[in-house]
Amino acid sequence: MRSAAPAPRVIAVVGPTAAGKSDLGVLLAEKLGGEVVNADSMQLYRGMDIGTAKLTPGERGGVPHHLLDVWDVTEAASVAEYQRLARAEIDRLLAAGRYPILVGGSGLYVRGAIDALEFPGTDAAVRARLEAELAERGSGVLHARLAAADPAAARAILAGNGRRIVRALEVIEITGRPFTANLPGPDPVYDTVQIGVDVARPELDERITVRVDRMWEAGLVDEVRALEAAGLREGRTASRALGYQQVLAALAGECTEEAARAETVRATKRFARRQDSWFRRDPRVHWLSGAATDREELPREALALVERAITA
Repeated sequence: MRSAAPAPRVIAVVGPTAAGKSDLGVLLAEKLGGEVVNADSMQLYRGMDIGTAKLTPGERGGVPHHLLDVWDVTEAASVAEYQRLARAEIDRLLAAGRYPILVGGSGLYVRGAIDALEFPGTDAAVRARLEAELAERGSGVLHARLAAADPAAARAILAGNGRRIVRALEVIEITGRPFTANLPGPDPVYDTVQIGVDVARPELDERITVRVDRMWEAGLVDEVRALEAAGLREGRTASRALGYQQVLAALAGECTEEAARAETVRATKRFARRQDSWFRRDPRVHWLSGAATDREELPREALALVERAITA
């Protein structure tokens, strides 16, 4: 007689920006007796609320949310530090008999939380040298070097993403191995059900446009102005967040505010495609429709998926 499989220990709600992950995470937490653990790298920053679409306390429906507002905008994001924080929250919730509902679109953060990934440390001298070269010669030169050293990493990292190129080259120099060697195949730490929220590209693009318009109406420019006074422009990671980077450029007189809004829409659409591609590569993700026409069905299907996994 076949023994019952263990119940899922963690639920992850993943997918591209504007797909509806946050609302689904709240609903699952309400229905299952769980709490949300944030897996959006930019929502870890204090004060970055409007531009990251962080749920307001009222929108959280009384569900506890963890790992929001953790870092100052001057701090560099660290997936290794996030891994430590996320696993502490997950373990605490499991010990309390609560479902951890991991919600977010930062693919490496999700994998860092639930999979056995090891993140190499940093070398300040190596990092400083590479960043100086980036400033002097541009990201294209460093990207070409990365393509020669680790073609798979170069394909995964955009040629204009200087921060990630520098990190990949730093890891290669520190470890003597390709950057992608530090991202092995799935080796789970927790028994996890991953739910991907799938929205067709035309509808997702429209949602992104509407979301950015609402961010501007809600006061994104004022939020960025206040954060600039708190050091946002000096923050290596936070200053490059979608929306924030574009508004900072407008505040510096490098473009008009309308151009900053249009660039935020364009960059967010491009980012959503990369998010979708990342999660599509993981065969463990169960995709459910998040289309507007399926809005009522999505929660029911997600709950049914979790229940089937429990009883399989």
